[in-house]
Amino acid sequence: MAVSEMSVADKDAGPYGIAAGPDSALWLTLARSGRVARLTLDGELDEYSLEAPECRPAVIAPGPDGAMWFTRSQDHRIGRVTADGETESFAVPTSGSGPFGITAGSDGAMWFTEMNTDRIGRITSTGEITEFVLPRTGACPSAITGGPDGALWFTLNQANAIGRVTVSGDIAIHRLPTPNAAPVGITSDGAALWFVEIAAGQIGRITVDGAIEEFPLPDRTAKPHAIVAASTGDCWFTEWGANSIGHITGSGEITEYGLPSPSSEPHGITLGPDGALWAALETGGVARLEP
Repeated sequence: MAVSEMSVADKDAGPYGIAAGPDSALWLTLARSGRVARLTLDGELDEYSLEAPECRPAVIAPGPDGAMWFTRSQDHRIGRVTADGETESFAVPTSGSGPFGITAGSDGAMWFTEMNTDRIGRITSTGEITEFVLPRTGACPSAITGGPDGALWFTLNQANAIGRVTVSGDIAIHRLPTPNAAPVGITSDGAALWFVEIAAGQIGRITVDGAIEEFPLPDRTAKPHAIVAASTGDCWFTEWGANSIGHITGSGEITEYGLPSPSSEPHGITLGPDGALWAALETGGVARLEP
């Protein structure tokens, strides 16, 4: 495994989310500077300021309309940026919602989590928002992804559970076997959902029928944060506490790869258009891992 790093911002900018766009570039959120950035594979970087520098953009994901959509967790808005850098944003109806995770749904809309208000949101390409109230309070819905069943699956960080919502708004909750696991990132490999347990130091797998398996990491203090599937049974995740990128197979075999810079704080991770894995490093860079 070849691992390299590239500086894209100073440490005060805080690269956090990362996603591959339909324009064959990588898109980043710079959480602490209130910007989003477009990074080409040859290292060309363009930054786009948002109208509120303190808005704290978090997770970013491609939308069905060809734009990139992202959450603004501090000013409670959903942002949109086109390939040429035009930005707009939409206020979440519920005050103080704290949107965090975002993903495209099977219904042509974007779906997002509201950490502070126990809701899942849906936003159309024109900015119309619908909210669905969860049957738990204080659950802290975090990351969200589209499942192989056409539903949306999400982590409930403080309720120790994985949630599922259909595009019509029906909600189911699946409790985790390990207490206080604090799940965060979640992804679909096309057959099942994989998620990370940041407090328990484990990777989890849940089928669309709700059967759960958990796989302990070699270092239970590694603090896994985000996860992405490259193919069925082939997932990669960041280890914020261990300064590493991890890999897990369908049978639960785990391999870890240390990052060159110490304490680089890896957060978001994505499969790039070049077939490599790219991770956002909150200290100001991105890491590239070529299998």
